[in-house]
Amino acid sequence: MINSQFNLIKIFSVLFFLVSGPFQSQEVSFLFMGDIMGHGPQIRSAYQNPEKKYNYDKVFEPLEDIISSVDFAVANLEVTLAGPPYMGYPQFSSPDELAEACKNNGMDVLVTANNHSCDRKNSGVIRTVEVLDSFKILHTGTFKDEKKRDQENLLILSKKGIKVGLLNYTYGTNGIPFSTPAYVNMLDSSLIKQDVINARKKKLDKLIVFVHWGYEYRDFPNSYQKKFNTFFNEIGVDVVIGSHPHVLQPMIYNIENNKEFLTVFSLGNFVSNQRESRKDGGAMFRLSFEKKGGKVYISRKEYVLTWVHKFMDDGKYQYQILPCAKAKYNERYFSEKNDFQKMNLFLVNSRKHLNNNNKSVEEGVPYGLAKAKDIAHTRSPIPELKMTNYISTKKKKIRRIKKSRK
Repeated sequence: MINSQFNLIKIFSVLFFLVSGPFQSQEVSFLFMGDIMGHGPQIRSAYQNPEKKYNYDKVFEPLEDIISSVDFAVANLEVTLAGPPYMGYPQFSSPDELAEACKNNGMDVLVTANNHSCDRKNSGVIRTVEVLDSFKILHTGTFKDEKKRDQENLLILSKKGIKVGLLNYTYGTNGIPFSTPAYVNMLDSSLIKQDVINARKKKLDKLIVFVHWGYEYRDFPNSYQKKFNTFFNEIGVDVVIGSHPHVLQPMIYNIENNKEFLTVFSLGNFVSNQRESRKDGGAMFRLSFEKKGGKVYISRKEYVLTWVHKFMDDGKYQYQILPCAKAKYNERYFSEKNDFQKMNLFLVNSRKHLNNNNKSVEEGVPYGLAKAKDIAHTRSPIPELKMTNYISTKKKKIRRIKKSRK
């Protein structure tokens, strides 16, 4: 009986998170996540003995409900899936099971154009997209050849009568060039302008560009980012999502002459082994489009802060991504008090940074958060739920949670 009541509350909570007003018949939701890194300690953590296999599912489990609550979940895969030998920095190649865990935990799209796309040269570029195809994960940014680029460069995500296009580019590939047949989308204004012209021929309602740019570890966009951001606006892009700095940068929403333009300059790290403050977390960005009277506009734009919890369990380090505002009320789930303090430091500093520098973008309510007074703006509270014990080593059955959303 208790379990039935809990399940009923959980269902109600998800519905409450999705709908904040009257029934909306045409609204499509997105969740954008930052850099999925694969440093050496992460690879060792995922290795399972005696099975001699890798498993990353536990990394994403605390966010499963948030990720599965949207129509399309998109993240930056900043490693290659080039096969063994597996290694982290400086030339990343992670086990295929990393992509499998992304799929298992609700991610629909992985963008692949970043400065590590060519870490294993052409063969790494090609094998990475082949692995994503094998898991039926949508992707854009890098391609097996130019023919595939012509066919798959513009990723169209369509649902509930709303048609959204997604493009992906990177500023560079760490000096490792790609050569035919592989192709990596570079941050080139002529190329991008033509891509946008071609995209608009598809009668899109909105166009999003996910771009790898900027200086690492800088809290604010540089002149190069600002220049390209203005360019994106001028050529008709509606939303820009940024990655690469590995720290959070401001989120800016403007509307001029009835045209909306939204930029998230950097989402920071989604998961990595970077433990210094500011680099040890990031944000998920929730974006919804609604169609009314034949016009599509942004109906929701908000962020949820996340922090990477690295802790010792079963004799080795484990990694899990926590929703900060929810974890804040569950100090008992941290094996070390110092870990809770580190997460709270990230939470406080990130809120201060974004509250002071964002424009018309506020913090959202993460799934299951009971104390709305703690977030950056007022919103009706969600019914309280028990929080999962994040450091439990009990195995969970992997749920293919996205089937019902098709």
